[in-house]
Amino acid sequence: MTATIFTTVFVTALLLSTVIKLWLARRQLRHVLAHRASVPDAFSAQVDLAAHQKAADYTRAKTQLGMLTAIFEVVLLLAFTLGGGLQLLADWSLVTFSNPLAQGMAMIVSAMVISSVLEIPFSLYSTFVIEARFGFNKMTFRLYLLDAIKGIVLGSILGLPLLLGILWLMERMGDNWWLYVWAVWVSFSLLLLFIYPSFIAPLFNKFKPLEDASLKARIEALLQRCGFTAQGLFVMDGSKRSTHGNAYFTGFGKTKRIVFFDTLIERLSANEIDAVLAHELGHFKRRHVLKRIALTFAVSLGFLWLLAQLMQADWFYAGLGVSTHSTAMALLLFFMVLPVFTFLLQPLGSAYSRKHEFEADAYAAQQTAAGDLVTALVKLYQDNASTLTPDPLYSAFYSSHPPATIRISRLQTL
Repeated sequence: MTATIFTTVFVTALLLSTVIKLWLARRQLRHVLAHRASVPDAFSAQVDLAAHQKAADYTRAKTQLGMLTAIFEVVLLLAFTLGGGLQLLADWSLVTFSNPLAQGMAMIVSAMVISSVLEIPFSLYSTFVIEARFGFNKMTFRLYLLDAIKGIVLGSILGLPLLLGILWLMERMGDNWWLYVWAVWVSFSLLLLFIYPSFIAPLFNKFKPLEDASLKARIEALLQRCGFTAQGLFVMDGSKRSTHGNAYFTGFGKTKRIVFFDTLIERLSANEIDAVLAHELGHFKRRHVLKRIALTFAVSLGFLWLLAQLMQADWFYAGLGVSTHSTAMALLLFFMVLPVFTFLLQPLGSAYSRKHEFEADAYAAQQTAAGDLVTALVKLYQDNASTLTPDPLYSAFYSSHPPATIRISRLQTL
């Protein structure tokens, strides 16, 4: 392949994926607004018109911001690649540092910092305009800054040594470097699963043991029935940032713990909490977490092998607007442009995730009353202003969970 041909392929794929993203977003807007005037029959007894219209307006605001974000991402990617941005960073790092590893680190970190800074307005608008307008945001600007600083420090402590190790392996391990990098990546990911509940999550939120004795007894009985052991039951102060509610289990092996948002505890009844937790336990019992981890590791191995082939090809660099050939440049280019070529595969990942959600719902219906999960989900749809009428095609691309009407209908048959 020549550089010119690859440039044409890249630009075509970028334009195609962007046009599809914007088309899907327009479909979502039209579909949600077309059904804004009335609550779907399946929910008319539980959801009032005002809540339904709030969800439609919230969805519209988020979708419109998503369209602007998609356009921004295209401009930024073109500026970095064909616009010469990465080449400027490479030239700067060559002049500033003498060590090749330092040059690679400086170039990659600089690109990440520039991207993050340019994305801040979108994050601020989402948090302090959209989330605030619909009554969800509880975060102060001070807390926003503290979270950002903690994220930068934590990312530096964990990410910089990892990046340095990856670049060193790419330089020193010969043609099979991708196997060594994959082994390091897998080890690092598993380490994060172990340390996240006890060391990382508490940096951002407070976790208190569940104090409600009767609720705790119910949950422990459910855990025993399901054969699930956890390090503890915790309530997280999610309300200091948002009114959205959720529950999840985190960790791996003996570090597993169950976490409830305080907003969820306040909103749902004991039976509904049991049902929501049973759904989460369904993911555990059906080995969904292990399957997703295994799939992620397998896909990452394939991508690293592909990168190993591309980094030897001159057309790969030249076709993306750079003249500097280095392991760091290859790594950065590859993961910048990868989403352009994998976007059309996104429905496969969404379908796989929705399959797991149906299986977890079925498991929850075996352990608790399906009706309790239905009422809990309806409350969560209302509290989170999740639209009950998404566009089917948009949902197929982006929704990790089944559409509300389909999910509730299937639960009612159980």
